[in-house]
Amino acid sequence: MQISISPTKLEVAQIFSEYLEEQIKSNKTTHIALSGGSTPKVVFDYMAEHYKDVDWSTVHLYWGDERCVPPADSESNYKMTVEHLLSKINIPKDNIHRVHGEDLPELEAERYGKVLEEELPIVNNIPQFDIVILGMGDDGHTASIFPHEIDLWDSKNNCEVAVHPDSGQRRITITGKLINNAKTVAFLVTGSSKAEKVRTIITKEEGHDSYPASLVVPSSGDLIWFLDEEAAAQIN
Repeated sequence: MQISISPTKLEVAQIFSEYLEEQIKSNKTTHIALSGGSTPKVVFDYMAEHYKDVDWSTVHLYWGDERCVPPADSESNYKMTVEHLLSKINIPKDNIHRVHGEDLPELEAERYGKVLEEELPIVNNIPQFDIVILGMGDDGHTASIFPHEIDLWDSKNNCEVAVHPDSGQRRITITGKLINNAKTVAFLVTGSSKAEKVRTIITKEEGHDSYPASLVVPSSGDLIWFLDEEAAAQIN
């Protein structure tokens, strides 16, 4: 595990963008699972402005989770990515593999799981991303696997249908076997509201394993936490 701490959210975005550019340059093809949330939004804005020379034709983009809403809905992770990144870069349409949030969730989870098997290299009999980008909620959830449905992490399926504990909104999420099979997993976590869970998970305090984010242990060993000072405030 590596931990990168930057003073502000913007500087987290800058450091991660530099890291991501290096990964893209060093790979013939880079398969990336994107995350929603406020920190990826800042990353997308930064990359769109500062990394116009990236050869996006070598990059394939997927989503680690998606809300079950149409692609034009304000809550769609896909729509956010279009507005903050995809509309500003030159990437082939065939390289964008969105979750069909408007379709029947159970059927879409199955369909998207097959897309991942067709598009990604198969390693350890599991589709393998080069990079999985994850956020973490105040409750310790990651992707769309929440503490009350932590058993979804161990699903034999590539994708599952999750339910938000408060709103009841349904979501499509990749499962633990894909996350932990990735070459690299990068957490982007910012803000003081995350500090307690960051400390609990990174220092493996009692009860840490009740949080899905604590189950992120890629078999490659390549796990990087990109934190701002507020999120890292309670760790040494």
